[in-house]
Amino acid sequence: MFQTQLNDQISQAQAKAVESAKHLAQVAVESAKELAEINQAAAKDALAAAQDASAQLLSIKDAQQLSTLAQPEVAQEAAKYAAAYQAKVSKVVRNGNKEVAQMIDASIDDARDDLVKFVKEATKTAPAGSEAYVSAFKTAFESSLQQFDQVRATATDAFANFEKSVDAALANIQGQYAAKPAKKAAKLAS
Repeated sequence: MFQTQLNDQISQAQAKAVESAKHLAQVAVESAKELAEINQAAAKDALAAAQDASAQLLSIKDAQQLSTLAQPEVAQEAAKYAAAYQAKVSKVVRNGNKEVAQMIDASIDDARDDLVKFVKEATKTAPAGSEAYVSAFKTAFESSLQQFDQVRATATDAFANFEKSVDAALANIQGQYAAKPAKKAAKLAS
C-alpha cells in the first residue's frame, strides 16, 4: 500500500515537472521573440539614423555646418534612445524573470505540500510504540520546513535588493551621461 502511494506521488511529481518545463520553455521562447522584435526595431532605427547622418554629412558645404552636427543635443538624443532601448529590454527580461520566479515558487510550494502529505501518511502508519520517534521526526521536519521558508524569504529579499541596485546604477550612469553633454554645451557657450 505504502509503495503504491509513493509510486503515485513520484509519477504525479514527474508530470508536474514536465508541465513546468514546458511552461518555462514557452516563457523563454516568448521572451526571445519579444527581444528579437525590439532588436529588429532598434536595427531599423539605427539604419535610418545612419542614413540621415550620412545625408547630412554629404550636404555639408563648410566647417560651420560641420560644427552644428556635433552639438550636445545630438549626444543627448542618442542617450535618450539608448535609455529607451535599455528600458524595453529590461522590461522583457524582468517580466520573464518574474514569471519564472513565480513558477519556481509555485513548484516549491507544491513540492513542499506533497512532502508534508507524504510525511503525514508515512507517520500515520507507524507501528505502535514508536510515538516518541514519530513526534521527534515531525518536530525536526517542521523545523526544517521553517528554515527552508526563511532561506527562500532571504533569497527573495536579496533578489529585490539586487534589482534595486541595478536600477540605481543604470539611473546613475544615464544621469551622468546626460549631464556631460549639458556641461559641454555650457563650456561651448562661454
